[in-house]
Amino acid sequence: MDKLTLYIGNKNYSSWSFRPWIALEGCGVAFEEVLIPFDFPAGNPNIRAVSPTGRVPMLAHGEFKIWESLAIIEYVAELFPDAGLLPKDRQSRALARAYSMEMLSGFRALRNACPMNMRRPVSRLDLPEGVMEDVARIETIWQEARSRSGGPFLFGAFSGADAMFAPVVSRFEKYDIATSADTKDYMAAMKALPAWKKWEEAALQETWIVPEEEA
Repeated sequence: MDKLTLYIGNKNYSSWSFRPWIALEGCGVAFEEVLIPFDFPAGNPNIRAVSPTGRVPMLAHGEFKIWESLAIIEYVAELFPDAGLLPKDRQSRALARAYSMEMLSGFRALRNACPMNMRRPVSRLDLPEGVMEDVARIETIWQEARSRSGGPFLFGAFSGADAMFAPVVSRFEKYDIATSADTKDYMAAMKALPAWKKWEEAALQETWIVPEEEA
């Protein structure tokens, strides 16, 4: 099989890159990582040379390229059906996709007010309207999924659905906005993953500063 190469952006800031990276790493799928830092005011022109959208993440499988976090996770799940990227039960897979799509298409108030920044010291902000409504919905998703599966992750074992929410776990921690004990239990399970620790360690060593990502 041709090797997988995942092109990503800065680990400190790139929530979009974090999702497929921790999905593959956390599920034991071998891949090569290529980091293209976005440390230019208008983005890094080197990304355009490898990605058809000029953005990351982007996965190369031999000559084939696929972009967008969820599409990458779904593609690799088909390549490695026993890796656990998607739940095996049909209804659980449907819910995993629904939750993942809700994550991609929603929660804009939280995204805009609280950009992912793993170097950020834990502290609260004066949050604009809509953020806590996003937080409440995300906490409901996590509680319902873990109650249905028995946890510790959304569908029992770690999966691509957890990966889609990984940047939110970081946001909840860094901006001190988790509200329930169940949420904090889930966050602890995510942060205990070796894959999480590996990404976070690398993120904290980065020196690039992107001012608009520094809330």
